[in-house]
Amino acid sequence: MALGMSIPRRLSPVPRTVLGMCRNITVLRGLEPSATSEEIYAAALQYVRKVTGVGSLSATTRAPIERAATEVARITEQLLEEMPARRNPPQTVPPLRRPEVRARLGLD
Repeated sequence: MALGMSIPRRLSPVPRTVLGMCRNITVLRGLEPSATSEEIYAAALQYVRKVTGVGSLSATTRAPIERAATEVARITEQLLEEMPARRNPPQTVPPLRRPEVRARLGLD
């Protein structure tokens, strides 16, 4: 199916509001302070791993996954800069802003 084409409702058991979106990727638009490059890359990497079905990186998947995530992050950063301001901030806090996640990843 070509990009931009919608999936006929009868072929998809998923509600229309969820189609085309990974439920676990955090909303980055409207964060205060703005989303960091690190947060944008983490979301891009999660997206790329989700659509490819790659759970953990191996020697054969690491380079193409990282290349794709870098490109998706670049485009995402550009998109966030072009989007109008949100009226309300996102309802969830990005994982990299949660102290317990940063501690688990050794980022503090």
